[in-house]
Amino acid sequence: MDKINKLIEIINGSQKIVFFSGAGVSTGSGIPDFRGGGGLFAQKSAVPLEIILSHNYFINNTEDFYDYYKNHMLYPNAQPNIVHKKVASWEKNNKLLAVITQNIDNLHQKAGSRQVVELHGNAYRNYCMNCGRKYDIEYILQSKGAPKCHSCGGLIKPDVVLYGEALDTQAINAAQESIACADTLIVAGTSLSVQPAASLIYCFKGKNFVILNKNATFADRIADLVINEDLTEIFNQL
Repeated sequence: MDKINKLIEIINGSQKIVFFSGAGVSTGSGIPDFRGGGGLFAQKSAVPLEIILSHNYFINNTEDFYDYYKNHMLYPNAQPNIVHKKVASWEKNNKLLAVITQNIDNLHQKAGSRQVVELHGNAYRNYCMNCGRKYDIEYILQSKGAPKCHSCGGLIKPDVVLYGEALDTQAINAAQESIACADTLIVAGTSLSVQPAASLIYCFKGKNFVILNKNATFADRIADLVINEDLTEIFNQL
């Protein structure tokens, strides 16, 4: 409880919070994380997850890519949980500078957050690789096999960053600027094991560096406050 009180004190005393979110933020909405006990990496698969979700696999094994992607990566019925809602309330009360997320599930936006930097894209956006026509998530889910463009027949790609693809430069720059201007950085639900996203924490020059994650991370030693608990339980106490 002492740590929760400390977190409440930090939040109440902050005016420029940056909330850096990973997959653990959305587990309370029924979306599995990647590296947790029941996460996607723990599931047995003939092809490693890093391969299935790679650019090369998407191009060369498109049908197989979409078979996995539709069944394991898309959760259109998921709703924001208490974490997303609380973070959105901070923005409404002018305490939040930005949300920086590694998630592609659009739940921060569904909860009402507007200042969201998407490091890995958004599964709700999709586009034709040939003509650029845009498609929503329902079109992807309803398509048989690999979805094709109505206009030109080109292959449709999710607007998400796959393994082997570079992060969007504008997103990286926006994340760096936000973190550099923050008085409090809260890293939540991420193991900080994916680069270059994990290195963004080194842009922080503010007062309070907080890590909220079930498991330990490499950055725990430099954080001002670390709480290794389920995020839903933490936010229920705020």
